[in-house]
Formats: sequence, C-alpha cells, structure tokens
Amino acid sequence: MLVKRIGIYLIGLSIGSVGVYFFWQKKNASFDYGMDARTLKTIRIRKRLFSNDAVKSMELYKIDTLKISKILKKADVDFGKGNPRQKPCAEYYITGKNELKNISLLVKRCDSSASIEKIIIN
Repeated sequence: MLVKRIGIYLIGLSIGSVGVYFFWQKKNASFDYGMDARTLKTIRIRKRLFSNDAVKSMELYKIDTLKISKILKKADVDFGKGNPRQKPCAEYYITGKNELKNISLLVKRCDSSASIEKIIIN
C-alpha cells in the first residue's frame, strides 16, 4: 500500500516538474539570485557606453561588442577589486570565463547607464 502511494506521488511529481519546466522555458524567465548574476544582469539591461580608453583597447586587441556581451552574460565579478558602494556610480571589476578568461572589464554602473571604462588583457 505504501509503495503504491509513493509510486503515484512520484508519477505526479515528475509530470508536474516537466510541466513547470516547459512553462518557465516559454516565458524566458531567468533566475538571477547570486550576487554575480544580479550585478551582471543590472549592467546588461542598462544603456552601454564605452570610454575612449576602452574603444582604443577594443581596436588594439580586436575585441568586438559581441565578446563584451558574452563576458557580461557569464563572468566573475571581483567585488574586492571594484568599488560597488561608490556613489553615484558603482565600479565593478569583471573577468570573463572559459575562452574569454584573459579579458577583464572595469565597469561603472550608474542609474541609467553602464560604462565600460577599461578593458584589461591578462
């Protein structure tokens, strides 16, 4: 009797899990709960500006805005190297992952914009 109840419970749980998975997938919902993920998301959704220094580095190292967008999608934010409590614009030091791990960005995030101040190649 107990085994039958557990079996029915697991069948219902699996059907419900599949339904929720497809429901959230169609909504394009994102679950940005970590500190890095929230910081990167707020930078991505703001108007993106580039300083003269950043533009020169992009030309010198042949970095395009697609690579910058990839870094801002999945990266590590080093809160110790940046100044996240600075007012009015917080500063963040962001390092790319995988094939872009040698590229770091110094980003100033303001209320309405995010400015890429420096691009550092390690």
